[in-house]
Amino acid sequence: MSFTTEVKAEIAGNELHACCKKAELTALIQMCATMNFTSEGMQIHVQTENANTAKRIFKMLKEMYQVDTQLSVLKKMKLKKNNVYMIRVKNKAMEILRDLEILTDDGLQEHPSAKMVRKECCARAYLAGAFLAGGRVNSPNKSNYHLEISTTSLSLAKFIQKLMLRFDMPAKYIKRRNQEVVYLKASDKIGDFLRCIGASDALFAFEDSRIQRDFMNSLTRLDNCELANEMKSMAAGKKQLEDIEWIENYQGIDSLPEKLQHVVNARKQLPEASLVELCEFCEQEYGESISKSGMKHRLAKIKDMAEQYRSKV
Repeated sequence: MSFTTEVKAEIAGNELHACCKKAELTALIQMCATMNFTSEGMQIHVQTENANTAKRIFKMLKEMYQVDTQLSVLKKMKLKKNNVYMIRVKNKAMEILRDLEILTDDGLQEHPSAKMVRKECCARAYLAGAFLAGGRVNSPNKSNYHLEISTTSLSLAKFIQKLMLRFDMPAKYIKRRNQEVVYLKASDKIGDFLRCIGASDALFAFEDSRIQRDFMNSLTRLDNCELANEMKSMAAGKKQLEDIEWIENYQGIDSLPEKLQHVVNARKQLPEASLVELCEFCEQEYGESISKSGMKHRLAKIKDMAEQYRSKV
């Protein structure tokens, strides 16, 4: 079962107030349904590939309008050969569309009325219905975070985008073939969306996986940083040993001041050590307390002396 299917199953099982049921059903009808005129009159045909979405629509229509519905299950013959669930509403079609304010005196409406989503709970319910109808979210175990809601209506896509912004979720919009897609990429905003539509269990799973991944990424970055520092110390140590060799060959280490001799001996004993480790060595071996910047300064002096000798050759 995909993560999207799990989210939709959880949403479809949520109990709603009467006003929120209307808001959610409005989204489902606007995004999944078509009107059809037959010899028996106007009918509503609702089509979806998600079983939980189909059950949700079927149950809501029965409970709210006591309508006669016919449920058919078809199988696609292409690609993944998924099931397609078709719900036919044969009576009260006009009554349903008018009650949901999808059909008004001005004709069919592509997005809900302001009244329908005025209350915060109803706005959340509408977003939940929109996700049930056309939503998809990547598994938190995947390498990239992505949540989207697809519809064929540009007006509705922009409305959903605006509705998400109302809950501080700055979604972006893109056209993909014949689909209008509203999407989120930020992991924290995807978590906010799951919380907004009432997918608490999915949110916990998402956040747990996200926290674990972020923790592992932090460890990886730390390891990479430590490795880079270690490689840097090794390269610096090799160069400093070359400088020391020049001084030894030209005039000998004994000619150096005592403090520089301590540094030379420390580097020769610890060819790959960092500045901090060299400081600790000097303190243990010679009882000399030296700071990191002090060690860096002495090594720079050794380098300058070696450069002078090289220039004379």
